[in-house]
Amino acid sequence: MKQIAIAAFVVAAGAAGAQEAADAVAPELATGGSFEALSPEVAAALQTKEAGQPVEAKNWMIAAANPHAVSAGAEILRAGGTAADAMVAVQVVLGLVEPQSSGLGGGAFLVWYDAASGEITTLDGRETAPLAATPRLFQDESGAPLKFYDAVVGGRSVGTPGTPALLEAAHRRWGRANWPSLFEAGIDLAENGFSVSPRLAGLIERDADRLSRFRATADYFLPGGAPLQTGDRLLNPAYADVLRTLATEGAAGFYTGPLAADIVRTVTTAEGNPGVLSAVDLALYQVKERPAVCAEYRAFDICGMGPPSSGALTVGQILGMLGQYDLAALGAENSEAWRLIGDASRLAFADRGRYMADSDFVPMPTKGLVDPAYLAERAKLLAGDDALPEVAPGAPEFDHAGVVHWADDASIEFPSTSHISIVDGYGNVLSMTTTIENGFGSRLMTNGFLLNNELTDFSFRTHRDGVPIANRLEPGKRPRSSMAPTIVMQDGKPVLAIGSPGGSRIIGYVAKTIIAWADWGMNVQQAVALPHAVNRFGTYDLEEGTGATALAEPLEAMGYKVNQRDLTSGLHAIEIGSVLKGGADPRREGIALGE
Repeated sequence: MKQIAIAAFVVAAGAAGAQEAADAVAPELATGGSFEALSPEVAAALQTKEAGQPVEAKNWMIAAANPHAVSAGAEILRAGGTAADAMVAVQVVLGLVEPQSSGLGGGAFLVWYDAASGEITTLDGRETAPLAATPRLFQDESGAPLKFYDAVVGGRSVGTPGTPALLEAAHRRWGRANWPSLFEAGIDLAENGFSVSPRLAGLIERDADRLSRFRATADYFLPGGAPLQTGDRLLNPAYADVLRTLATEGAAGFYTGPLAADIVRTVTTAEGNPGVLSAVDLALYQVKERPAVCAEYRAFDICGMGPPSSGALTVGQILGMLGQYDLAALGAENSEAWRLIGDASRLAFADRGRYMADSDFVPMPTKGLVDPAYLAERAKLLAGDDALPEVAPGAPEFDHAGVVHWADDASIEFPSTSHISIVDGYGNVLSMTTTIENGFGSRLMTNGFLLNNELTDFSFRTHRDGVPIANRLEPGKRPRSSMAPTIVMQDGKPVLAIGSPGGSRIIGYVAKTIIAWADWGMNVQQAVALPHAVNRFGTYDLEEGTGATALAEPLEAMGYKVNQRDLTSGLHAIEIGSVLKGGADPRREGIALGE
């Protein structure tokens, strides 16, 4: 067993800890900056986060990626609304103030604990492939996969958006508030303007070349040809009009009529890279309610979104294997703990790459992947002292008779996305991860919102050595995702709501944070701020400029290749007990707020 001292590896309470972590991740995009007209409660929440402490409340709580969005949701909860009501208000504001991450042109996965019934369910608002899309959509004339950004930028990558339908479906099932009232804060901000945050300004500058390719997008983010700057006042009257349409007509006003026609026109006429989305695709879109996928971890059940997401299955596999080992005794500063975490993740990602896809289209071993006996057998592979020289998929039992052979996938999944955790005054719990995929999605803008590039989450290849790939593109199919909105249960009650953005690293961020909270005794703010060490495919990514870099030498001695880099998660978590405790990732602008 290899033991090292990692001074400052665990981010302790105190102003320096959380703020230094944020500054080290991305100095020009850190949490500081101006959020105009901050209420005293928002200012206090920001100060609490910067001090490395969780926000505490007794009745309700929201943790999300922007103070404007959290404030909008808080007003709904304060007026007696449910977590589903508040989520609608939060999401429509997020789509305005951090449009690079999520919005009406994207999709989302929602996990819901219902206090009245004691049951967990999920809503699948993932985008779908257009009916005219072919499996070779992302291949050139010779059959070779396109380069990633050649596929992303433009209409080719746009799937049928699911977020508006998800907002309506959640409200119909669990809402109490008047539907039009949920759009008021978003309409007000869009019409009267808001200050561009440091994070948004920095991301616009970084992506200016791609944003400049399409006129509507350039006019909004690069007015006069120059990127928006921190503190610029940004208005979006077109977005306000869309919100009014949703408020009065519901989701039908998005999926049919003039707005739908504008979306189709934007996609199919995108200069240089048009897509195949049609009015029929929009009109046919449906949210699907699916059973939650749960995996055992010590005294907990880790519940989340099943296929087409790989999130709950892969997080569940990682934790299920690690349940065979005493991580609490090893502690957060022990490289042996990170060897176990890293190789458990590699084994889970090997299964993910082979088996996980939209189970409406391909047979999957969903139950077999998180079967405790299967995971206990896979966990035996972790018994050594050094990094596994190689990993391979296991042989989980399929949910049906027969044997299915799939080839390994290597889909690219770049980080963006946003996460919302909410507990309402009725005891309901919501965990929702929402995205337009890559930062700024397809870079196509219509009516004040960006359109997704979710189709690039499919494998660009259809087969490997003649064997089909489960996550290949097919008409109507939903691309595999790594989004992992999670509710942790204990003795039938929710004890933690958590999730994060971050592409395929979402899985590692969520698993690591649950371990920090469940095994290492950290409160939720300490757990989300803990420096990242993530391993998916063999290389260990360590969060640059943090105490995680102290792991580099011992991990290399174990046989890992190590890469120090920015790892800008956006974890938002709420611990649920006699007191609610909220944590917001210091790497981004979000806060936790409650009463």
